[in-house]
Amino acid sequence: MSTPADTQRRYMREPARRAFAAEVREVRLTFKDGENEKSPVYVMLPSGVRCNRLFFCGQVTRKELKGEENTFYSVRVQDPTGIFFVSAGIYQPEAKQQISRIDESAWVAVVGKAQARDTPDGATFVSIRAEAVAEIDEDTYRKWVDETAAQTLDRADAFGQTDDSRKAQEFYANSPETYRQMALHALQRITF
Repeated sequence: MSTPADTQRRYMREPARRAFAAEVREVRLTFKDGENEKSPVYVMLPSGVRCNRLFFCGQVTRKELKGEENTFYSVRVQDPTGIFFVSAGIYQPEAKQQISRIDESAWVAVVGKAQARDTPDGATFVSIRAEAVAEIDEDTYRKWVDETAAQTLDRADAFGQTDDSRKAQEFYANSPETYRQMALHALQRITF
């Protein structure tokens, strides 16, 4: 017989990983951890960590209500390395409502699930299905960039030393130096 603690342990939320848009845009490897239909689906960040959920910050550059009956929001959020493509619809009512109250050009923090899907032309499009969206100030955004750069550098330093980073290295055939440069570039962009 399972106890409430066992149930809670089985259904704990995955931590939301910090990553820059430029790295998320490179995602091509997705996999499911388990055979159950509720098993989490992961994307493998090229810097070598599996990711079910993302936490990122940036400035809204476009917000559109889409769908036949305005059923979902499509939002672009820019960080110092590129753009995140974010959506929230009828299955994410809280995030949809939060987005409805945010103006274009606002600074936001977003937590959501990364989804990678192949396009008809053979490319891969990565988007984020928002779970929560909050307006922030520019100083909070700068702190996020600083912390995300630190975590990106940590992943680059550990590259090839963990199962996930070896899997990323084999699949993406990349160098950790790419992510060191990305982190440094992001830090330079916020130092005015």
